[in-house]
Amino acid sequence: MELLVIRHGQSEADILKCHEGRADFPLTDLGIKQAELLADWIRKNYPPDFIISSPLKRARKTAEILASLVKINLQYDDDLMEYNNGKLAGLPYEEAAIKFPVQPENKKAYISFYGQETLIEFRARAEKVLTKIIEEYPPESRVAIVSHGNMINMLFRSFLKMPINLDCIISNGDTAVHYWKVENGKRKIIFLNKTDHLQSIREEKNL
Repeated sequence: MELLVIRHGQSEADILKCHEGRADFPLTDLGIKQAELLADWIRKNYPPDFIISSPLKRARKTAEILASLVKINLQYDDDLMEYNNGKLAGLPYEEAAIKFPVQPENKKAYISFYGQETLIEFRARAEKVLTKIIEEYPPESRVAIVSHGNMINMLFRSFLKMPINLDCIISNGDTAVHYWKVENGKRKIIFLNKTDHLQSIREEKNL
């Protein structure tokens, strides 16, 4: 099985400098263009057999653009939604830092604070959706998963059976693509955080 794990394009929260999580911000115009370039690159290089997406607007729109271009049905799974960040959702970073400061106990995996899901709950959700995809979809298929930065990091830890509270993270650019494989019971990372499809946007910025 091949897994294309994809982050959504730029959202309005990126411009407003707000916490996202479960706050349902849409893509910006740039985010839509990023998704269109992503979809064309995926179509030419790694056309999927299935597409599964978080239902939040920023991921949903990214996935819809991809599904429309490769002409396959799109499925949604609530377990692919971003980390539930409780009361921080939608708040500007500066306001959130004052109202809901990080305390030492916030880092304990079993404690819920400010209405957020615990890290243990988050990891369980990632394990659930990843196991379901690997076990329920045909082993010879290529599955595109459209999700969010924190969830992709937790899926990555789950895929490689890493600790829940690992200090290191993988980068997730706008519409970044991560390519993983499951072959003969072994899990392989082929590449991470690939954004070659955005080269034309980078060139325009440098003009």
